[in-house]
Amino acid sequence: MYAIIATGGKQYKVSEGDVIKIEKIDAEAGATVSFDQVIAVSDGTLKVGADVASATVSATVMEQGRGKKVIVYKYKRKTGYHKKNGHRQAYTQVKIDKINA
Repeated sequence: MYAIIATGGKQYKVSEGDVIKIEKIDAEAGATVSFDQVIAVSDGTLKVGADVASATVSATVMEQGRGKKVIVYKYKRKTGYHKKNGHRQAYTQVKIDKINA
């Protein structure tokens, strides 16, 4: 059984027991969160739309963190312009506990 959930502007295909990294949400490590934007649920047959309107996915927050540094380098030739920036994207690691469909 799997579900497709939407959070942080992205969609994730999850099953019970999966550990995924999602966009940062406000929750402490060990807290339980519920995702109510369920797009589809499959348990042999795919259910979408009104069939999954009341479905939710429960998960436990494992950690808050930041990803690897990405270097952003801007450069324009012949003008002496160059700019170097670094960015680390924040994430939340969650473990999927139960799909309530």
